[in-house]
Amino acid sequence: MRGRWIAATRKVRELRMVAYALTHTAHPVLAQIVPARFCNLSCGYCNEYDKVSEPVPLEEMYRRIDHLGRLGTAMIGLSGGEPLTHPHLDEIIRRMRRTGAIAGMITNGYLLNVDRIERLNRAGLDHMQISIDNLEPDGVSMKSLKVLDKKLQMLAQHAEFHVNINSVVGGGFKNPNDALVIGRRALDLGFESTIGIIHDGSGQLKPLKEDEAKVYFEMTHRKKTNYSRFDQFQQAIVEGRPNDWRCRAGSRYLYICEDGLVHYCSQQRGYPGVPLAGYTTADVKREFLTAKSCSPNCTIGCVHRISYIDHWRAPQTQTVSPGGQRDEAPVLVNIQIGD
Repeated sequence: MRGRWIAATRKVRELRMVAYALTHTAHPVLAQIVPARFCNLSCGYCNEYDKVSEPVPLEEMYRRIDHLGRLGTAMIGLSGGEPLTHPHLDEIIRRMRRTGAIAGMITNGYLLNVDRIERLNRAGLDHMQISIDNLEPDGVSMKSLKVLDKKLQMLAQHAEFHVNINSVVGGGFKNPNDALVIGRRALDLGFESTIGIIHDGSGQLKPLKEDEAKVYFEMTHRKKTNYSRFDQFQQAIVEGRPNDWRCRAGSRYLYICEDGLVHYCSQQRGYPGVPLAGYTTADVKREFLTAKSCSPNCTIGCVHRISYIDHWRAPQTQTVSPGGQRDEAPVLVNIQIGD
């Protein structure tokens, strides 16, 4: 009964979040923040970790989370590196919840145990995503079902937060059918199951092979997947075609690195590359109207899905190329962005 009550109240909060995002455009819907760049694994396709960084001090994490609260951020997700390596993760999650945000995290799951799961419950974690890449560990990834299945069983028994198991295709994984086995196991345990496409080092498009595409679409058309299954970007991405869309990175989606800087996403670090402490609602409004030159061939699913909320409104009236200059678009339209 407790688990059902928590799930029901979480769903109400999420529905309120969506309703507010549909009627107000001057706040971030999702911010991903890095508490630790260090990772306990070394996956061959990943460019988002190192082996030397110290975790961000707790008081500094508090300040950054409070700044996200100041901007009205609806969801705050912890990424990395590996968030579970931060010694004060529970306190960080509590601070996220105190802002009113929905609290999530992405983890490789290796450091989970029963005590850690129950601590995350008490801290108020809402969502956890675990990435599992293959059935057996290999030189590309150690995030295998063989290693993590016992962790999944612990989560099924003890977690009061929503759990999503994400698998991937592309990027040199030997057997794309592994994703189907991982997905079935996730559903059997009562979790959500999703699938992603490996991108290159700047988040750009790498079309899938025929067998990879078959697995991808089989996964996305099953029941009990999240609303990414309705994402119209995916057909073009699988076929290696560009998409025509309005990227709201820097506005509806923020990526905050371990140095406390705001970036468009994990793969375009350095743009705009300004301190979160000085980021304002005016910046959010400006980036809402700014087209990014990298967007046609982008495969960053979280940015796609957040931007999709606003796909129907506010034509973007200026453009920027990461690393280049911001230019006015040929036709300027006076758009009023609501508070």
